Amino acid sequence: MAVRIDGKAVAEKIKAQVAEEVAALKAQGICPGMAVVLVGDDPASKIYVNNKKKACAQTGIYSEEHVLPAETTQEELLALIAKLNADEKIHGILVQSPLPKHLDEKLVVEHIDPNKDVDAFHAYNVGKIMIGDFAFLPCTPAGVIELIRSTGVEISGKNCVVVGRSNIVGKPMAMLLLHNNGTVTICHSKTKNLAEICRTADILVVAVGKAKFITADMVKPGAVVIDVGMDRDENGKLCGDVDYDAVEPVASYITPVPGGVGPMTIAMLMKNAVSAAKIQNGLSVN
Repeated sequence: MAVRIDGKAVAEKIKAQVAEEVAALKAQGICPGMAVVLVGDDPASKIYVNNKKKACAQTGIYSEEHVLPAETTQEELLALIAKLNADEKIHGILVQSPLPKHLDEKLVVEHIDPNKDVDAFHAYNVGKIMIGDFAFLPCTPAGVIELIRSTGVEISGKNCVVVGRSNIVGKPMAMLLLHNNGTVTICHSKTKNLAEICRTADILVVAVGKAKFITADMVKPGAVVIDVGMDRDENGKLCGDVDYDAVEPVASYITPVPGGVGPMTIAMLMKNAVSAAKIQNGLSVN
C-alpha cells in the first residue's frame, strides 16, 4: 500500500519558509508585491485568484487584484500590463488563464516583464529553464519536484516518465527531472505502447486531463506516482488522471486529488514572488 503524499503539509512548510524570507526582506525595506489580473468571471479562475490572495496574506506578500470585464480589449489589457511592469511596488504579475477567446494569451504573456513573470511562461524564462539557468520555475512542475523530494526518493539515475506535453506542465516537468539527473521519457496522445513505457517508470508524473486514465496495469510496482490531473469522474466527483484506488496498492508513494499537487502550485508561486522581489532589488536568489 502506497504512502499518501500530503501536498497540503508540504505546501504549508514552503509557505512558512516564504513568510520568513518576506519578513527578512521587509527588514531591509523591501516588501514583495504581486498583482493578479482576472479578465471575465470564470468561476474556477475566481477560486484560484482567491486562493492566491489568501496565500499572499499568509506569507506577508503585498497583493493587488485587477478584475476586468470579459469584453476588455487586447489594448486595454496590454495597457494594464505596461502599467504594472512600471510599478515598483509590484514584483510579480500573473494573468489568470483562461482568457476570453478574443484575447491573445501568447501576446499577453510576451508583454509581461520577464523579471516579473512569476508564472515562468515568458519565452525568455522558458529558454532559461531549458539551459538550466533559471530564476523562476513554472509553479506546478516546481511543486512536483518538491513533492518527490519530500518522499526521500532520489531522482538522480531514476527512469522518469511524464505523460503529457503541455507548455505549462509536461515540457517543463521533463526539463526539471532532467536537471535533477533523471532519465526522462515524455509520452503523449500519439505515443505507441503507452502502458509498456509507463511500466518502466520509477517516477511517473501524469498530466493529461483525462479522469482515471492511468490504471494499475500501467504502473511499475514500487513507483512514485504524481497525479497533476484535476478532473470529474462519472459521478461528477473530483478526481485525478490516475485511478487512485486501483494504483495505490501498486505504488510506493502517490499523490491524492485533491490535496496533492494543487496546494503546491500556489506555494511555489509565493516562492517565485519572493525571487522576483530579490532580482529587482539586485539581491541573489538562493
